[in-house]
Amino acid sequence: MSKFRFAILGAAKIGAKFCGAVSLVENCEVCAVASKSSGRAAAFAEKNGIRKYYDSYEEMLQTETPDCAYIAVTPNDHYRLSMMCIRHKIPVLCEKAMFRNSKEAGEVFRAAEEEGVFVMEALWSRFLPAVLKVRSWVAEGKIGRPEISQLSIGFVAPEDKENRYFNPDLGGGAAKDITVYAYELTTFILDQEIKKMDVSAAWGESGVDTNNHISIQFEHTLADLATSFVTRMEDQMILYGRWGKIVLPRPHAASECFLYDEKGELTEYFRDQETQNGFTYEIEECIRCIRGQKTQSSVVPWKDTMACAELFDRIEETKPQTR
Repeated sequence: MSKFRFAILGAAKIGAKFCGAVSLVENCEVCAVASKSSGRAAAFAEKNGIRKYYDSYEEMLQTETPDCAYIAVTPNDHYRLSMMCIRHKIPVLCEKAMFRNSKEAGEVFRAAEEEGVFVMEALWSRFLPAVLKVRSWVAEGKIGRPEISQLSIGFVAPEDKENRYFNPDLGGGAAKDITVYAYELTTFILDQEIKKMDVSAAWGESGVDTNNHISIQFEHTLADLATSFVTRMEDQMILYGRWGKIVLPRPHAASECFLYDEKGELTEYFRDQETQNGFTYEIEECIRCIRGQKTQSSVVPWKDTMACAELFDRIEETKPQTR
């Protein structure tokens, strides 16, 4: 079977991690990288062992016709580049958060459906073995029915109004940086219908959301999500049931999880000792889906990315009106 060829759009740090993951996947390569800056593209290519580089995304897609494009730019350009790839019938793996709002999501998914092109949000955390173990514990009823779920992620981002965290023109804000993980991991692990959701956010001077709080009433579980990039929080998810609890430290980059019984005693412990680079799983999923002529992944389906984009709409609605 011929090598599966990825092309990278954007010469960002996360693209280097992607290159490292591709090198661990059998019969797979990064054939080219493009950036708006020729110098950045050349430096990235040299550092990561990529043979070709371009200063035009479109020229790269037309010249290389890769098996899949990995979009690694900031969220403000995800929509435009996804649509560009679809026009050229190039499958898309796009970094989270894939969209800034549901309008962008709807247009991309409609175009992908019309053209029969595979598109997936690069929500790598859903594929991690520790996350999958927690999901299986929940499905197996190890703690009974989950009654309460709590998830928090918080850190102090560099204070710079021009960086990707605080610049609204780059698609900054806690929602698209970390709330995307909190929401899409909670919905994935619980796998229940949402009955009601309350949304609140705090907004910073640069015009982006800095803290988010989401309360969700699922069919059987009450969930509380808190995220921030202006204060350090305990990065963890805890699920409470009648028969015990499950603890998932660092849920968006999880490597271990703990199962406790109703007495608080540890009964099972899982530690991921196999994963070298967590991006390998989403890469392998892309290859399976594209070679299987699918347009979407069952692990990160379009409906889940759309639901998160709709959450962003609601967070945006909390923004204070300026006079």
